[in-house]
Amino acid sequence: MGTTERIIEGLPEETQTLLRAYAKDVKAALNDQLEGLLIYGSAVRGEFLTGRSNLNMLLVVNGYDAAVLKRYAPVHKRWSKEGVITPMFLTDHDVRSFSALFPLEFLEIQEHHRVLGGRDPFVGFHVDTRRLQDAVMQGLAGHVFRLRQRYAEAGGADDAVTILLPLAITSTIPLLRGLQRLQGWPVLTQSDAVIKDIADRLQLDLQGFHEALLLKRGQITPGPSEIPRVFDRYLQAATRLVEVMPR
Repeated sequence: MGTTERIIEGLPEETQTLLRAYAKDVKAALNDQLEGLLIYGSAVRGEFLTGRSNLNMLLVVNGYDAAVLKRYAPVHKRWSKEGVITPMFLTDHDVRSFSALFPLEFLEIQEHHRVLGGRDPFVGFHVDTRRLQDAVMQGLAGHVFRLRQRYAEAGGADDAVTILLPLAITSTIPLLRGLQRLQGWPVLTQSDAVIKDIADRLQLDLQGFHEALLLKRGQITPGPSEIPRVFDRYLQAATRLVEVMPR
């Protein structure tokens, strides 16, 4: 797999340098097993926040077993400290078969990724979307269930909630784009615009979603008396969205 110095527009230069070094390490570790290296998510959508956002990777391999996966371990040990999360390891067969089971996730990757080296498995590829409605509905409903559980588990502690809400909104935004896809509405890229679009079209108060996004970005720091209210607004927004979502 050849590695080139591809540039992602808008990404800080230090992060670009980091990605080039990471790609070099992955190639050295996996060698001929590696056919492609892709980055997807916020770094590609223009929403990357240095020190806050993760770097999401997909490795296209021609096969894998315990030995191959273990060879990645030193790479993980080095780069997880830099925000590079453990990548997905997929073969071409995986891409074709798994996309039908996880249509939302594969649509998100297909539409927002860059190739850092090797080939792109998504060129000319069509994601099977027959299960998309179920994926979106189950994702939104499951999100509400887990949100209640996590809050109770943490005992409503302020520090836990300030971690929980950014994680919650991160998983919710792709589901909102999934709703846009289902309804035939324009699929927007920026998170702020996605939230506003859904709120306007469904006439919902999604203030809690906006606040969670601002919290994730470090743009607000609610005090102890306000954190429970922010959580309540988020939970109410998530619950109401499930209730009114077009079937």
